[in-house]
Amino acid sequence: MAEREKDRKTMTLNLTEAEMAALENLSAAKDLSKTAVLRQALRLYQLVDARLSRGETLYFEDKGKKNKSELMVL
Repeated sequence: MAEREKDRKTMTLNLTEAEMAALENLSAAKDLSKTAVLRQALRLYQLVDARLSRGETLYFEDKGKKNKSELMVL
């Protein structure tokens, strides 16, 4: 067994139908496995959380309209 495989853990995740549909749609749209989508989501959440914890602000910008919307995370 490869070293990387030994370090992995298995878990069961219970999702609502809507959450599973969202995961399946993202998986298909990005041509990734559901596991890969969840790993990317976790890495993104870690990054956002770390930056918000440092007092930074996250915005989405509509370049065509020059509108900015601040992302509020609880």
